[in-house]
Amino acid sequence: MMEFRERSNAKELMDDPHMDPKLFKEAFKDINRCNNLLGGYQITIDAVMKLIKTTPKKSYTILDVGCADGAMLRKVADALKKEEIDCKLTGIDVKGEILMIATQLSSSYDNIDYVQGDLFDTSLPLQCDILLCTLTLHHFTDEQIHCFAKRFADLAKIGVVINDLHRSKIAYVLFNLFSIFFIKTRIGKLDGLVSIARGFTKNNLKAFAKQLPKYRHSIQWKWAFRYVWIIKPAPIN
Repeated sequence: MMEFRERSNAKELMDDPHMDPKLFKEAFKDINRCNNLLGGYQITIDAVMKLIKTTPKKSYTILDVGCADGAMLRKVADALKKEEIDCKLTGIDVKGEILMIATQLSSSYDNIDYVQGDLFDTSLPLQCDILLCTLTLHHFTDEQIHCFAKRFADLAKIGVVINDLHRSKIAYVLFNLFSIFFIKTRIGKLDGLVSIARGFTKNNLKAFAKQLPKYRHSIQWKWAFRYVWIIKPAPIN
């Protein structure tokens, strides 16, 4: 059993830029199955709804950073459509192969589009009302996360919703058992465990939040072993 006092720096198989797109597609099926069964999508949806209720508008722009196959965007689009809330959703990812999959899967959504690029590319029109980051933050080092969190907060007019993994031995053991029955790919099983080891404790997230003192922060633990970190602009006095 690995140690969990500090975040692991192990690489995930899906971080390989040369991975076969077919393997990506199968691995995403595993990830999406986990999110459906364990309520991972709903965590982000609930946080988005909370932000929308605090800032009523006719329409909202939502940006998903590290959007992968676009599953989170489609879930949010469906939830907002059910509530008759107008929105325009954009996913950004650095991997073009993944965005091809996302585009195919989102073909029936006329309010979702995708952009390949770097979040720090100032030529991209990335300003948004709400920024989402789901199961992406743990891919980065602590030093990178400080830069990303600042960029997220600068881009989002209403707020940022970060949904990521709680690093703990219990989560690691339970996922190992869960994967026996519900994870079909080797990538899904191995990367799931590495992701947990690269995840966060509440104190980790609090430390990141302290580096953004001009914003308001809410950090809450959610089942199943997730944290949702909401960043909002501080009120103007």
